[in-house]
Amino acid sequence: MRKVIKEAVEEAFKKLSYNGGLPVAEPSSSHLISVPKKEQHGDYASNFALVMASVLKMPPRKIAEKIQEALKDNPDFEKIEVAGPGFLNFFFSKSFWHRCLLDIKEQGEGFGHTDTGKGKRVLVEFVSANPTGPLHVGHGRGAAVGDSLCRIMRAAGFEVESEYYINDVGNQMNTLGRSVYLRYLEVFGRDVDFPDECYKGEYIKDIAREIASEHGERFLGEEIDNCLEFFIKEAVSRIFRSIKDDLDLFRVHFDNWFSERTLHDSGYVEETISLLQKKGIIYEKDGALWFRTSDFGDEKDRVVRRSNGVLTYFAADIAYHRKKFERGYDMLVDIWGADHHGYVPRVKAAIKALGHDPERLNVLLVQLVNLLEGGELKAMSTRAGEFVTLRQVLDDVGVDATRFIFLTRKCDSHLDFDLDVARKQSQENPVYYVQYAHARLSSVFAMARERGIGIVEPEEVDLSLLDDPEEIRLMKFLARFPEVVSGSALSLEPHRISYYLTELAGMLHKYYTTHRFIGDDPGLTQARLLLAEVTRTVLKNGLDLLGVHAPEKM
Repeated sequence: MRKVIKEAVEEAFKKLSYNGGLPVAEPSSSHLISVPKKEQHGDYASNFALVMASVLKMPPRKIAEKIQEALKDNPDFEKIEVAGPGFLNFFFSKSFWHRCLLDIKEQGEGFGHTDTGKGKRVLVEFVSANPTGPLHVGHGRGAAVGDSLCRIMRAAGFEVESEYYINDVGNQMNTLGRSVYLRYLEVFGRDVDFPDECYKGEYIKDIAREIASEHGERFLGEEIDNCLEFFIKEAVSRIFRSIKDDLDLFRVHFDNWFSERTLHDSGYVEETISLLQKKGIIYEKDGALWFRTSDFGDEKDRVVRRSNGVLTYFAADIAYHRKKFERGYDMLVDIWGADHHGYVPRVKAAIKALGHDPERLNVLLVQLVNLLEGGELKAMSTRAGEFVTLRQVLDDVGVDATRFIFLTRKCDSHLDFDLDVARKQSQENPVYYVQYAHARLSSVFAMARERGIGIVEPEEVDLSLLDDPEEIRLMKFLARFPEVVSGSALSLEPHRISYYLTELAGMLHKYYTTHRFIGDDPGLTQARLLLAEVTRTVLKNGLDLLGVHAPEKM
């Protein structure tokens, strides 16, 4: 719709310039076309006349009036009004909305796809949970946001790759291995002093029992330092296999699995540090190596190697982001937990120090999920082993409800996930509300088949019969779906799709209760069946972008 208005306004201006109605000038292509806040102000508004006023040295309202006159016979518009200092308010004709229905029908599952991204290469890194335990619901929210964002950006014309960064190096790995080793000793009746810093979840005991079953008493006589690597490797392998299984069930699939260990084993981290040392960006102080992040926008300098020779996580992150840019991506999206908000400036500082534009990195912070049941908050402590896993939630309420509810709010807002609501098959459950709209429309076609009503070709349908205000409003809303997809991709906000679908479902439910899709008038029936079909198409396309099923029956 914006394209139609843009081309119409610019073409009218060119003709007016050529015919002497306005001074000769190149029409601006930077004018904004927006949706007015109030419906009575039109479907869209253009500020073209205000943008051109300084160029033409004319009052913008006079320019707007001339364009209004030039477009008065354009069949796409029912009317065009000049408002305020010179805004052009456009009201599309009913016939235009009818043609939009035919476009949706023709494009089918491709409706909503655009070329907004113009093939720009994007790497979206998300989840990246430490392989020290199962995924919990907080990880699940990040997974739903990241996977849906990838789907949406691909639909908007970006070339997207998804990546999971495996944090398989560092002290946390030693703690994990030690935790499993101590539980292994307990399997054979040994008394152990289990430190508070170790991982206490039941899953640690499960891994220990599996190792004991497979390897028997092999490690009972060994000192932990001699077998720690074995226990780390076994624990990471088993936990990571579980993580992959959970993500697969959750319909989250990654193009790349990137191991932090490969950065260290290849010498890439040390190479990156040496590179920055030569530039004078990394310096030595008190036996440690420091990064001059304060020179690049961070609040203070950061340690990359401690005085004991141990590298910090930041050192690996610098190397990892350097590697990302070397791989040729135009844009990076990192999705982190909200507790990493202070980490954003230092990573951007590192990117700038490496010679790249830090604005090419976009960081989304995912806030905590408050899991509720019976009005009470459930505990969420990974190290203490007191948390609800993502798999438990999926087994309880299903993938569709879990994904949709995670996407009902902007990711940097806290989210209350009420298990009691998610289990309900009622309008209180947000995914049920939208899926039921799709199922309702499917039931309309089942009824048509039962009554022997065939579906005629779209070009044979008399769409002029769709003139009820609610039908016009529904057609307008359907036609805006591609704009919502593009806006969601550009803003990196997948929740915009769930908002749109919820509003569309509400319009459909209201229409369904006050109108009959199948009535006594065969022509009107065919017109409304076409409206039902394209509405069902848009609902399904939107749910697909969220990784949620569109059921035929409920």
